[in-house]
Amino acid sequence: MFVGVDIGTQSLKVVVTDEHLMPKGTARRSYRPDFPQPGWAEQDPGVWERALGPAIGEALTAADVRSGDVRGLGICSQLDGCVAVDEAGRAIGPCLLWMDRRATDEIADIPADLVRRRTGIVTDAGHMAAKGRWLKRHRLNGRPARFHQPVSYMVERLTGSFVIDHALASTTMVCALDRPHYDPELMDLFEIDAAELPRIDHAGALAGRLHETGAGLTGLPSALPVAVGTGDDFSTVIGAGLLAPGRVAVGLGTGEVVGALHPDPLIDKDGLVETHPYPGGGFFIENPGWLGGGSVVWLMSILGLGSPSDLDSLAVSAPPGADGVIFLPCLSGAMAPRWRPKARGCFYGLTSAHGRAHMARAVLEGTAFAMRDVVVRLDAMGVTAETILLLGGGARSRLWAEIRADIAGRIVRVPRHVDTCPIGAAMLAAMASGTVASLAEAAASVGSESLIFTADPKRKAAYDDAYAAYRGLFDTLEPIFS
Repeated sequence: MFVGVDIGTQSLKVVVTDEHLMPKGTARRSYRPDFPQPGWAEQDPGVWERALGPAIGEALTAADVRSGDVRGLGICSQLDGCVAVDEAGRAIGPCLLWMDRRATDEIADIPADLVRRRTGIVTDAGHMAAKGRWLKRHRLNGRPARFHQPVSYMVERLTGSFVIDHALASTTMVCALDRPHYDPELMDLFEIDAAELPRIDHAGALAGRLHETGAGLTGLPSALPVAVGTGDDFSTVIGAGLLAPGRVAVGLGTGEVVGALHPDPLIDKDGLVETHPYPGGGFFIENPGWLGGGSVVWLMSILGLGSPSDLDSLAVSAPPGADGVIFLPCLSGAMAPRWRPKARGCFYGLTSAHGRAHMARAVLEGTAFAMRDVVVRLDAMGVTAETILLLGGGARSRLWAEIRADIAGRIVRVPRHVDTCPIGAAMLAAMASGTVASLAEAAASVGSESLIFTADPKRKAAYDDAYAAYRGLFDTLEPIFS
């Protein structure tokens, strides 16, 4: 048996799998990020620690498994967060989350071309190095500290090991794309020392074993093997069994991640997508995402809806194109069609004839229009894929899947288990425990699809017009964003 944990933005999810990596029990604990002011997003790492043990216990009970039967633990999490810790690994203040954009001044003097050429990623305030520099300037006041992403933070809390995998390290802006190595020149630019960053290893390597504190936090036995783990952008794809090119993976969590695998480290000269080494081999070329599911949750709160299915029930009564209502999914800045951290979300086209249903449909469509932006860019780069694989909690919405098939004009597939991130974590646990030798061996057990959606030509024509209007709106508002 293996335990996989996904530390998300709005919940912590756990899966318990059997020896063949088939889910046998799941559980989740919900929490919320904090937004102290516009453009800021924080989370107390303590909420992850307090959620961990109860969620694991509930998943074990659901699986009818005893803690002593577990052979390995894997943890994956939201990426691009930054947690400052002291010498003992205790957090110094909240985690600055992936959607936090406060560190814009910290990238003003950074040569973007150099970062892109050496790391494959876009110079952006959301990445970890900018946040570490901000923390040094504004919060730490000269105190010594080390810096974690959420997954490496939790691994150190459980095992005492200060370690991160190459894929996740590659999101920091200071890690080389071609090898697991921090770039000295980039670290100097961001005023970060190598000793302040975790050592780099493979995601499925053994990070360490649960020590006494880790056993107490998880409810699992001491000395249990713990994998290095990785970020959810990668674990979600791993958990779907995707190890070869040919499909665009769309992770519909709080953030929406769109990317595809390619054997070569292609770098986008336009900077819409980033390139990362992939734990399963090759490279994952992706846009790290905008508030997709987060936009749905936001609108649910505004409209007083109880669940995403309530929003779907509203949205289905509005026609494709939402009768001219357009939503720009920029609640935490724009990531598509261009990265504009100061962009803000909006509805456009509202009249007295429009209502809640049009707004609900416009949110589902606006996030899918951003997906199309990325799919078109991947095509232009030669990272082609005729099939879209929908993953994450948002993939449960049949309406959203149908909308995406129509907007992209492609087949959309949905796996039997859509919450693939913790499954990916369990696969890494199986590697760390020595039970499987490779991700390819682990992936042979996962990845079957249960639902397939195809584009409707009439709806696609309507969406082509609506997409053109969405792009025109973004272009018109872009000077205001700046």
